[in-house]
Amino acid sequence: MRQALINARIVDFMDGKVRVHEQAALAWTAGKIDFVGDGSLLDLSQVDCVIDAHGDLLLPALIDCHTHLVYSGSRIADFAARMNGASYAEIAARGGGILSTVYATRAACVEQLVEGALPRLQRLIEGGVATVEIKSGYGLDLASEQRMLQAARRLGEISGARVISTFLPLHALPPEYASRRAEYVRDVSERWLPTLMDQGLIDHVDAFVEHLAFSAAEARQFFNAARRLNIPVKVHAEQLSLCGASALGAEFNALSVDHLEHIDSTAIAQIAASQAVAVLLPGAFYALRETHLPPIAALRQARVPMAIATDLNPGTSPQSSLTAAMNQACVLFGLSTDEALLGVTRNAAQALGLRELARGLAVGAPADIARFALADAAELCYWLAGVTAKAVYRDGRLITS
Repeated sequence: MRQALINARIVDFMDGKVRVHEQAALAWTAGKIDFVGDGSLLDLSQVDCVIDAHGDLLLPALIDCHTHLVYSGSRIADFAARMNGASYAEIAARGGGILSTVYATRAACVEQLVEGALPRLQRLIEGGVATVEIKSGYGLDLASEQRMLQAARRLGEISGARVISTFLPLHALPPEYASRRAEYVRDVSERWLPTLMDQGLIDHVDAFVEHLAFSAAEARQFFNAARRLNIPVKVHAEQLSLCGASALGAEFNALSVDHLEHIDSTAIAQIAASQAVAVLLPGAFYALRETHLPPIAALRQARVPMAIATDLNPGTSPQSSLTAAMNQACVLFGLSTDEALLGVTRNAAQALGLRELARGLAVGAPADIARFALADAAELCYWLAGVTAKAVYRDGRLITS
């Protein structure tokens, strides 16, 4: 069945500048766009289902390219401690942080993980998102990591969203390996990774490279194992300190390097040469009350594409609105509204290796469409509470009620 949205205002920003095409139409068949342009040129006799957009804005459906939305438990105690002056490292040393979520997640079955995560995913979808990356990393044993990745796959089936699952075992050292770091890295690289890959549960791998997590050398061992299996790499890089994570990402042609508050000019040149995407996570910057800003001007000058994501997680970025993250990226980091729009569409698609989605609303591209009753596309970055989409389509199928 061929469907079309008519009387629309279609947003185009593939050249880096936002343009709005008035009185436009968009049509698709079998999940692929086959017409976009002047509405008067669309032959409606060849369309099975015509939807009047009444002047609403149509954009490529938004992409949240970095989340940890599958987990169990709460980190309210961490928040209270942070408000009383405790640092990230101090909270972790007290038994809070990632490991507190690990204990709760290990106790949950797949159904419980899905039940807890689905409302978070639905809130993202309601905000215009059709593609979401979901990381593991709160299980930290093979069975629990497997359940997290199974839950991610199930969430895609239930919601209709496109879910990209990322295996993140180098997130924190589990307590049972406290005196066996090398063995843990070897186990996740040589046993867990091929097992979960054989089960069809992994799209990407990731590692948290930081002084309180894993070293670049440890992550290199894991990434070498991923390279042998042709699995794309992503890196949590330079969030709390400069530790060589971005250089490691460049070495492995990472799709993205994420956070980057402490990246320097040398590392920026390396990721620019590798064509990795810089994923900015202003929600974590805000929640942790950080003061060391990522070097946006230097990233711009080096022409590094910048994406924006929620980093949705229970401890350091408890937010489920990508448009709110766009507002934070503009206000806290100084991005323009055009840069923010590119950051949740074209650049976010590149950060996930989704080349077809990076084309936006173009003939032949997937019919991933977000419809907003807004006067201006910049309003997606304007509202502190986020924005609700009128409709969201993934591959031409409506995934919002």
